[in-house]
Amino acid sequence: MPTVGLFNIEGNKVGDVSLNENIFNTEVNENVLHHIVVAQLSNKRQGTQSAKTRAEVRGGGAKPWRQKGTGRARHGSIRSPQWVGGGVVFAAKPRSYRVSVPKSMRRVAMKSALTTKVNGEDIIVLEDLNLDTPKTKTLKNMLDVFEANKALIVTLESNLNVYKSGRNITGVKVVPVNNINVYDLLKYDKLIITKDAVSKLEEVYA
Repeated sequence: MPTVGLFNIEGNKVGDVSLNENIFNTEVNENVLHHIVVAQLSNKRQGTQSAKTRAEVRGGGAKPWRQKGTGRARHGSIRSPQWVGGGVVFAAKPRSYRVSVPKSMRRVAMKSALTTKVNGEDIIVLEDLNLDTPKTKTLKNMLDVFEANKALIVTLESNLNVYKSGRNITGVKVVPVNNINVYDLLKYDKLIITKDAVSKLEEVYA
């Protein structure tokens, strides 16, 4: 059972916390991680791109010049793809890029991502993270103590003060535990998570 330090917001160690080995100490499946990241990025695409084919471009009804005798190449429409202002060959049309992923695969990927943070000693568990008012300086001081320049901060529930404190800091993202995802876990170097959020993760994925 992996054990990591428990810290307060000032960066002082106040104890240790044991993590569930079925979540934070599993076999890292890199193939599943890759599949989930690709699926997640694909699902973020809007797929609203649209260009016109030669059939959809306005104009071009008359033949630009007669077929023979002019010395120029034969053309039937000024809206052909080779003309400026013409249609697009194989024009992009709106489509869905959505990739469906089984729930079991998502669970394996989440456990693998959390395990990589523990194995790399990149997880920091906080005793609590409550701010009376939005204060970027307080959060920045905490990140400096932990030497976390690129960090994902996870709280138990949506915390407006913490969110507002971190949104102006480059390389920092604040999310509630129910919005945690594999891509963010791999993207950010450090995972700073509250003790309550760890308990919630263990409750869901154990």
